[in-house]
Amino acid sequence: MAKWGEGDPRWIVEQRADGTNVNNWHWTERDVSSWSSALLRDLLLGVSVKGPEGGVELTEVDRLEGESSINNRRGKLFFFYEWRLRASWLGTSSSGVKFRGTVDVSNLSDENDMDDLDISVSLCKDQPDTPLLGLMKKTGVQEVRRVLGEFVRRLKSEFSQGMILAKADQPVPPEPQNQKDQIQTSRPQKSSATRCSSGPAPSIPGVPIKTCTFNLTETFQTSPDELYRTFISQEFVQVFTRSAAQVDGRRGGQFQMLDGSVRGEFTQLVPNRRIEMRWRFRTWPSEHYASVSLELEERGDETELRMECGGVPEGEEESTREGWTRFYFRAIKQVFGY
Repeated sequence: MAKWGEGDPRWIVEQRADGTNVNNWHWTERDVSSWSSALLRDLLLGVSVKGPEGGVELTEVDRLEGESSINNRRGKLFFFYEWRLRASWLGTSSSGVKFRGTVDVSNLSDENDMDDLDISVSLCKDQPDTPLLGLMKKTGVQEVRRVLGEFVRRLKSEFSQGMILAKADQPVPPEPQNQKDQIQTSRPQKSSATRCSSGPAPSIPGVPIKTCTFNLTETFQTSPDELYRTFISQEFVQVFTRSAAQVDGRRGGQFQMLDGSVRGEFTQLVPNRRIEMRWRFRTWPSEHYASVSLELEERGDETELRMECGGVPEGEEESTREGWTRFYFRAIKQVFGY
């Protein structure tokens, strides 16, 4: 079991002495943003195309913003990446005249196929029209799409070995030498505030522990009734957690998911508007629960969810916040298209 107080941001259940996740339980995450940034830069700067109009090459990567991470969910890998980039190109016409322009990609992410990427090519404002622009829009875009596909292929191939971890009775496989990025929390939240206080732990009478409260706000592309059902329906919970669950969607009904590492009880249910629950993670002190409230408000074609989570043991607030954001909210969006 993970030791209480360590504040492990990966929501794991059982660990080796060296901190690795035994039997691939639950979520392990590796941030590979630095590796991705360096590879994207190298691949883009290798792009060049030629035609009867002349030749064009990418000379500089002016903007490279985003992140990449890999998650291991019970032996299955999930790759998350989202990047926005801009590169400058230099073209030389067949007559020897130089032209400059840019290439922009705004939606390189795990949610989009290579064919769905928005790749725009333009000339710099002070440049006259040239057939090289047509060369870049046709052949250049294809080459940019190709190298971005190569980035995704290498991301998934070079980091797979270190993320599918050994069983408890097997040695831990070595990581690739270039896989040096450490586990981090990712993606800043739209709304997040933390308040800390002290209170008694039910399992240790008279001995206070410090607890924290944080808030999150998320928007979903669905109706309040559908989102409400997603949180209280056993079938829906099993789909977005990709594991067996027991969920009694009634007031006083209990829930258990992720092989018992997360459990709790619904304390108040206002259909399509509000969900309140007692919620705990298995490595917390015995019988210590956080109080979670989810407010659902319809906003046109969207539903705004406002979450308040109180009573989280100090040192666990960051991992709890990250876990709810990535493995509840983002998982729901990715699985159901919300």
